[in-house]
Amino acid sequence: MQYQIEGTPLPVVICDLEAGESMITERGSMSWMSPNMQMQTQAGGIGKAFGRMFSGESLFQNRYTAQGGPGMIAFASSFPGSIKAVEIQPGNGLIVQKSGFLAAQEEVELSVFFQKKLGAGLFGGEGFIMQRLSGRGTAFIEIDGHAVEYELAAGQSMIVDTGYLAAMSESCTMEVVTVPGVKNMLFGGEGIFNTIVKGPGKILLQTMPVSEVAGVLRPYFPSAK
Repeated sequence: MQYQIEGTPLPVVICDLEAGESMITERGSMSWMSPNMQMQTQAGGIGKAFGRMFSGESLFQNRYTAQGGPGMIAFASSFPGSIKAVEIQPGNGLIVQKSGFLAAQEEVELSVFFQKKLGAGLFGGEGFIMQRLSGRGTAFIEIDGHAVEYELAAGQSMIVDTGYLAAMSESCTMEVVTVPGVKNMLFGGEGIFNTIVKGPGKILLQTMPVSEVAGVLRPYFPSAK
């Protein structure tokens, strides 16, 4: 597979496939494709299907295969931001925010990831359930706004505000803590909780979470009656 990512702030990834090569995506992610791309909708097992549903994705996946020769397929972002290509290797998977998965080569597996600590689940920016990308191949994820990448050494940590963590290596851990000081929590305007991500591993941060945009725009919409 060859690919190119074009456009800003609403990018699209255009993938050129060899004959017989396939890609997987969630329902509705395909934007355009060549006529010889064949679509097949599949659940991939009841356990995996319900896992994807709980992580914010569709119950089913679509598999697109180039038939009879090379094919082309494009996947566009659903929100202003970035599309990031990541290489998934055995033992080096990626944990992604809900609804962050866009598309991948068929050797990449998408499953549910549960936070080990209840606090991270109840108060973390991305909730109790995230997504795990494992297997082998290239995957494409959506980033809300601009993507900033850090490589954390073993024991090194980063404090991240709610919603700004887009993805992290599965070797990283995360913990939710309260903002120190009652005055800071009540009047600081930064919320009550922060997420601490600890290495070793890579983290991807995003500059414009959907939740933050919704909060800014909410006062400008009339209240539902």
